Amino acid sequence: MSEVLVWTDGSCIPNPGPGGWAVLRRDENGESVTVGSEANSTNNRMELTAAICALKEISSSADVHVHTDSNYVKQGITAWIKTWKRKNWLNSSGKAVKNIDLWRELDALNSRANVTWHWVKAHAGHEENEQVDRLAREAAREQVQYE
Repeated sequence: MSEVLVWTDGSCIPNPGPGGWAVLRRDENGESVTVGSEANSTNNRMELTAAICALKEISSSADVHVHTDSNYVKQGITAWIKTWKRKNWLNSSGKAVKNIDLWRELDALNSRANVTWHWVKAHAGHEENEQVDRLAREAAREQVQYE
């Protein structure tokens, strides 16, 4: 079984507003970076989009370690989602879960492989996290230029 290490980040400038996301992927074949953006989004949607894009290209037989500085993503996919699904995608207030389209997609991708989720403190000098943070912010800024 192969091992894949992934770092993800999302950004909006301002939030909500133009958004960007980035993924750094490292495996036995080397390292790759994927970056994307949207004209109008939220930081949470960009964080989720980065995680989704990271898992889309992963083989189902891989051991995957996803590193995110988003507690929203980490807690959502490892803890909250179980209750959301049991309550028919309602949150603790009885309201529809925000970003349900992305949560459903992430849930499906997460169940395909052996994924371990890791929280990394943002802006704490973690080299890979700093790299995806910079790339996500650059992608968001590029969207601002097109407005």
